[in-house]
Amino acid sequence: MHALVVDPDAPGSLRLGPAAEPQAAPHQLLVDVQHISLNRGEVAFAGRLPAGTVHGYDAAGVVVRAATDGTGPSVGARVAAFGAGAWAQRMAVDTTAVAEVPARVGLADAAALPMAGITALRTLRSRPILGRRVLITGAAGGVGRYAVQLAALGGAHVIASVGSSTRAAGLAELGAHQVVVGLEGIDRPVDLILDNVGGRQLVAAWELLAPGGGVQNIGWASDEPAVFAPYSLFSVGPSRTMNTFGDVHEVGPDLATLLEFVAAGKLSPEVGWRGSWERVPEAAQALLDRRVAGKAVLDVEPVAY
Repeated sequence: MHALVVDPDAPGSLRLGPAAEPQAAPHQLLVDVQHISLNRGEVAFAGRLPAGTVHGYDAAGVVVRAATDGTGPSVGARVAAFGAGAWAQRMAVDTTAVAEVPARVGLADAAALPMAGITALRTLRSRPILGRRVLITGAAGGVGRYAVQLAALGGAHVIASVGSSTRAAGLAELGAHQVVVGLEGIDRPVDLILDNVGGRQLVAAWELLAPGGGVQNIGWASDEPAVFAPYSLFSVGPSRTMNTFGDVHEVGPDLATLLEFVAAGKLSPEVGWRGSWERVPEAAQALLDRRVAGKAVLDVEPVAY
């Protein structure tokens, strides 16, 4: 088969080439992958992985071999999947990390959901948001655009922060009540921050956090350190918290929820770039340059050599 594999000498440290067929464990099924999606962090850190690694986590396709332990979807089911080695013509994935795709949802849209959608959903669940003020930084990206929609669905007052005015397009239509560049114009405390930026902006955002509020650290797009002044993390009253996020255990049920939202027209997949996986250098560079509004989805096609 062919896959996108790590190659430190290739543009973006990824190249399309031959790879070994995946071997499914008893609790895994085998998927014929039709579409994959790229996440900016995966692209940025591809070069840190061993050469030859089949990269990626997000895919959608059709089950060609069911799990031998009897769990999960049957052969022929259309599924969205989350698991290592997703950027390939075939992937083996745990049955607890897949969800069947409703008939009304295209597989390309389904492929856009797993990592970014699960991250947005689970960080928003970290505390009650109905009637609360939620700040989402890096709101124009994949996680950010899902988080804006899901926070609005949950009844929050949504503040979407972007890096420039050109990145603000479409966020109000997705449910943001206020769209700001950086943190400009936020004049009241917020109850929850989903931070995709880090660095100096994270330090400034902490000062906006209401007593009892929390920050969920999702990404660090600024690539700069966050330096907190002595005692700046201290406050009298209910504790403010800061948490990292990395909970991607058994995502199948949450992935099914996201797919149901898409099928019902409540969640837009926000595919901002789509093309053949042979164009992976172009897609990867567009993500790194922040020229993609939402997700980049690649179509997995037969490769002629």
